[in-house]
Amino acid sequence: MTATSGIGLSAELTRAFSAAVETKNTRFIKVVIQNESLVSVVSIDVVGSLEGDLALLDSYLSDNDPCYVLTRLDDPSSEWLLISYVPDGAKVRDKMLYASTRNSLTKSLGSTVFTDSLFATSKADVTPEAYAAHKRHQAAPQPMSAREQEMADIRAAEREAAGNVYEGSRARQNHLGDGKVGYKWSSEAEDAVKRLGHGEGSQVVILQIELLTETLVLHSNPEAQASTLSSLIPPSEPSFTLFAWSHSYSATKRDIIFIYSCPSASPIKYRMVYSSGALAIFREAKALLEATPSFLLAPKKLETSDPSELTEQYLMQELGFNNLTADSTHNSATQGSAFARPRGPARRR
Repeated sequence: MTATSGIGLSAELTRAFSAAVETKNTRFIKVVIQNESLVSVVSIDVVGSLEGDLALLDSYLSDNDPCYVLTRLDDPSSEWLLISYVPDGAKVRDKMLYASTRNSLTKSLGSTVFTDSLFATSKADVTPEAYAAHKRHQAAPQPMSAREQEMADIRAAEREAAGNVYEGSRARQNHLGDGKVGYKWSSEAEDAVKRLGHGEGSQVVILQIELLTETLVLHSNPEAQASTLSSLIPPSEPSFTLFAWSHSYSATKRDIIFIYSCPSASPIKYRMVYSSGALAIFREAKALLEATPSFLLAPKKLETSDPSELTEQYLMQELGFNNLTADSTHNSATQGSAFARPRGPARRR
């Protein structure tokens, strides 16, 4: 916190500034510290624009003596700019004195009218060119930390994704019926999902969104096992995977698992688009599978940011097969052992 000097306004400065605010004819008031008081030494009338009038200040400023310049703005003319002019050639004591008095000056005259401030250490800092550079700096976006920049990018991607979904839903009719918001499906993607419901054995359908056309397309449709599933899913881009898993861990024998994969390395825009469409695509895939004879969609949807974690053990745990296997093993052990009659007490001799 900057220390205050205890120097106050002179009555003459208070009157001069009040008159300038009322008449609106004064462009500059030069203020200096004299005899432990802030006093007005020069007033300069408005001639043209602020940028043009700044050229008039050169002859009123010293290379060694600090001062304040109360400066009327153009728009609105009721607001003022405080120029703190402390040249490099000034004495150290004067530099400290003017620095500690600046806040007292604006508070005493009315902080609300001073909407801008400019710090100058030479005459070159108060030229029309320097003031234009000052305004460009104020208008420029403030620098952000890496985290702030990331959040700004995410918000921008969210707005863009929401706009795309809204415009897309207005421009098209979803293939599953009126009024449902979703993406268009390519014929290859639809056929692959339907075949999954008709087929047998373990197989994978991997779907991705083509952003340009807002279409769900087929990425790949290979045979797969739980042990190879993770190697088939794209490692650096989001995707939707339907894994038909043939197994012996439960009475169902074959479950179709919906997996939403969004790797951490995915571009932010992709992450937001896939996230906003995940539920609609799950429902559409379910509707396609319900029309097939081998339909059995696992009740739990899986989400991952690291496809390599999709091991067989992980799938068993997420679908609750570990518990079923344990219960089955326990029941088999119980049923396979005969009831043992407890031994009686030992005979006494």
